[in-house]
Amino acid sequence: MNTRSFKLYQIVAAAILLQLCATLAMAGDKAKEVDWAAFNPDISGATFVKSSTECLECHEDYMRTFAMTTMGRSLPSGGCESCHGPMSKHLDAPRQKPALVVSQKNLTPEQGNAICTACHQGGIQLNWQMSSHAASGNTCINCHNIMSMEDPVLTKDTQIEVCFACHKDKRAQMNRRSRHPMREGKVVCSDCHNPHGSAGPSQLKKHSVTETCYQCHAEKRGPFLVEHQPAREDCTICHNPHGSVVTRMLKVKEPFLCQQCHSEGYHPSTLYSASGIPGEGGAAQQILGRSCTNCHVQVHGTNHPSGQRLTR
Repeated sequence: MNTRSFKLYQIVAAAILLQLCATLAMAGDKAKEVDWAAFNPDISGATFVKSSTECLECHEDYMRTFAMTTMGRSLPSGGCESCHGPMSKHLDAPRQKPALVVSQKNLTPEQGNAICTACHQGGIQLNWQMSSHAASGNTCINCHNIMSMEDPVLTKDTQIEVCFACHKDKRAQMNRRSRHPMREGKVVCSDCHNPHGSAGPSQLKKHSVTETCYQCHAEKRGPFLVEHQPAREDCTICHNPHGSVVTRMLKVKEPFLCQQCHSEGYHPSTLYSASGIPGEGGAAQQILGRSCTNCHVQVHGTNHPSGQRLTR
């Protein structure tokens, strides 16, 4: 490492250290601002001891794993008090039942979330109060396991199982033959959704369905000389992103999907039906194969000067 690179390394390391110190100080200050007596009146008058070493005597197993978690590494020296409140009374009478400390198990969802949001207010948690999860009475610990070295909801291999515990209809859809590669761990719920709330519909990370889909399907963004309006408006008009029994995650098989809008234009006005299948007088090309997209291959839009019908 040359001198210039070493100096740059020192600057970066110093910046990280300063940011870490600011985070620890903020967490300690936030804990002091919480009205802990409102959560457990029995601890009224308790003071902060600013140390978690005494906790090891009784909670060794919890402390051993917690020290290896992201939160355990980032909280200040009085880490336990950041979530459980001032513990002077608890340390004076450690075996008293119920314990003279704040426990998430004894709190309402609003109270439990208030402890977490005392520190986690910005970033992806910015819209939590307006989210459907908060409105449904969910708490942070319904999804997160902060005492685990690997929080299941933050790990790709296990996140979908956490979500499927409540969203069972999405579990069923994800087992259909046409789906995103979620069971393979290549896509997870949080790639599209922000479970803490967002300004977009269905808690999507972006402000619209199309902008969310374009994160991966950039080739469908355009701009196109000739656009297909439903594709520009909302991908879910035609697709079910959680899975479908129809190829390409379409909601309905072609041509029946297309005929929901295109019932007369440029083709005979008689709607196609299953009567054109083999064995009943021959099959129409608009029924078999990719149906409408046998000819109209550029259904998301095209830049071809002669592509008014999305055929090229």
